[in-house]
Amino acid sequence: MTGDTAASIKGKRILVTGGAGFIGSTLIERLIDANKIVVLDTFDRDALSGKPFATHPNLEIARASVLDVDAVHAAARGAQLVIHCAGIAGIDTVIKRPTLTMQVNMIGSANVLAAAAASGVCERIVCFSTSEVFGQYAFGAREDDRSVVGAVGEARWTYAVSKLGEEHLAIAYHREMNLPAVVVRPFNVYGPGQIGEGALRTFILRALRNETIQIHGDGTQIRAWCYVDDMVEGVLLALLTPQAVGESFNIGNRRSVETIYGLANTVVRVLSSTSQIEFVPKASADVELRIPATEKASNLLGFNAKIGMEEGILRTAAFYRARLESGWTP
Repeated sequence: MTGDTAASIKGKRILVTGGAGFIGSTLIERLIDANKIVVLDTFDRDALSGKPFATHPNLEIARASVLDVDAVHAAARGAQLVIHCAGIAGIDTVIKRPTLTMQVNMIGSANVLAAAAASGVCERIVCFSTSEVFGQYAFGAREDDRSVVGAVGEARWTYAVSKLGEEHLAIAYHREMNLPAVVVRPFNVYGPGQIGEGALRTFILRALRNETIQIHGDGTQIRAWCYVDDMVEGVLLALLTPQAVGESFNIGNRRSVETIYGLANTVVRVLSSTSQIEFVPKASADVELRIPATEKASNLLGFNAKIGMEEGILRTAAFYRARLESGWTP
């Protein structure tokens, strides 16, 4: 990410729902020196407390769920910018708690959009959707392509359908109520500070400790991997660009494409690890192919991912290596 983009946002009151999470806390780090930041989060996943800015005087914490209507409206009061990152994510969590997944991602998003509209001062709200809305097979998926979700009853797709509902609601608020809403669809974001169940995080941690890396299925699933600083740049551009309002954007890196098996081998090679790779059965439905088209984000936002796969792996590994050497246990 370039410093110039973040420097263009200053003197604002910014609400970040899910701000204790991986992407939310990375965004805050770029914005906190020049803005007042309100974080609304349950802290079930906490990437924020260990950050250098965790006690920054510009940081205000509202420890609550987006399902708490009163807490959401209180946090949104006076917020000129809203970044709605909150949501239930991570395939293991989604499969275990599909009901909560849909409640948080749909009802919680409805609460945040209503609060932003009611505040009367919201200049921009950026809502996080997901690349999961493209289903199991998506090559060069464009923002206006048909969204696809899997069979009803397959727990994995509760996440996709709930995020798709959020997208429709955000655009409806824009069209009906003139709320300046933007939707971003992250594609497989990874990097320092990631928490939860991300494949690259798991592979890197295991490789650093020379542990066996497990691949679910045959490893032929194809993904495009986006380093977190590139994702943050896309969100900041969505906050700043007038033409972004009322639009959805794929935010990803179509040049960092690997099969899951190829990714595991790349991690082992780049980190000079002795980890072995083994295959285990899939536990649920999986995405076989997902590569975004990013021309719209490039043309309207000026967004172009910069961090390549090997550089991203090295940066991420350096972060986790330092934590492991300090005695941290994943």
